[in-house]
Amino acid sequence: MEIGVDTFVETTPDVQTGETISHAERLRQVVEEIVLADKVELDIFGVGEHHRKEFGDSATAVILAAAAAVTQRIRLTSSVTVLSAADPVRLFQQFATLDGISNGRAEIIAGRGSMVDAFPLFGYDLKDYEVLFEEKLELLLKLRDSEKVTWKGGHRPAFTNLGVYPRPVQDPLPIWLGSGGNSESVIRAGVLGLPLVLAIIGGSPLQFAPLVPLYKKAATHAGHDASKLKIAVHSLGFVAESTSLAVDKYFRPTQASFNYFGKERGWGHYSRANFDAASSLEGALYVGDPETVANKIIYMYKHLGFSRFFLHLPVGTMPHDDVMKAIELLGTEVAPRVREEVARLDAVEKSF
Repeated sequence: MEIGVDTFVETTPDVQTGETISHAERLRQVVEEIVLADKVELDIFGVGEHHRKEFGDSATAVILAAAAAVTQRIRLTSSVTVLSAADPVRLFQQFATLDGISNGRAEIIAGRGSMVDAFPLFGYDLKDYEVLFEEKLELLLKLRDSEKVTWKGGHRPAFTNLGVYPRPVQDPLPIWLGSGGNSESVIRAGVLGLPLVLAIIGGSPLQFAPLVPLYKKAATHAGHDASKLKIAVHSLGFVAESTSLAVDKYFRPTQASFNYFGKERGWGHYSRANFDAASSLEGALYVGDPETVANKIIYMYKHLGFSRFFLHLPVGTMPHDDVMKAIELLGTEVAPRVREEVARLDAVEKSF
């Protein structure tokens, strides 16, 4: 079981002070958070991709490269790369470069993202939403698998037998497929034999359980060994010394963030009742003391069978010291509990 963190480098107004942190300061904080995650032996750190003022993560590979130079073991991934609006050649080069700097610790999680800010910025039409992703994923996988590639598609200039450099340390460079729970994307990941990341940010995670056999069935039908494919879960949450403290620190920025972005999407008001329901055992928020958060991860592992868990934090701007403490507790107290129990459960299963 791998445990990690991901972030969108949020720069929304602080609910306590009303002040907004600069992108520059938040970027430096994120590098410090990745260094701490490495120190407390978390397995993976992910940085998302957005192109609007509330986030500072538009150049994901640059942030991860800054962290790669000052960390030793933690894996570094996009979470997610908005592939539909990216140039797969440049994306591959950037992450192959990151892989070299980190000596083989880079990964890509390719997805379509939940926001569409990249499309007008890079000159893409939303009517091509599906075909852009499919075509660019095909090219990205060709670049992963071959040093020299010939390519012709509908949304990028063609090229013939050209090498793409540098080549990554890892062969192949890990590429995961991110999904918000759409069955078509889950089947696509299975057919392509790609590891899958399920973004579970609302409702009950147990609703995602039917997607796991669907994914494995698609993989097996396509000729892949489903037992070797990995599934990760990305969910929101926060860890503090006590559950009451975690709730006190986390509720207000989470509520502010959900209501701010919810206005754009037509969501209803996010209330304390919504928060409390999501924080229950079968909800999508992992909020509490280390034992509470660990027990919830283990509970969901039993139902979903994932091999990697990302805790997304913070949601909305929170004090840097609070985020650092949550990362420390995740690495020193939550992760050991989860790894020990998952190892025990796996050993029991193998004994039958």
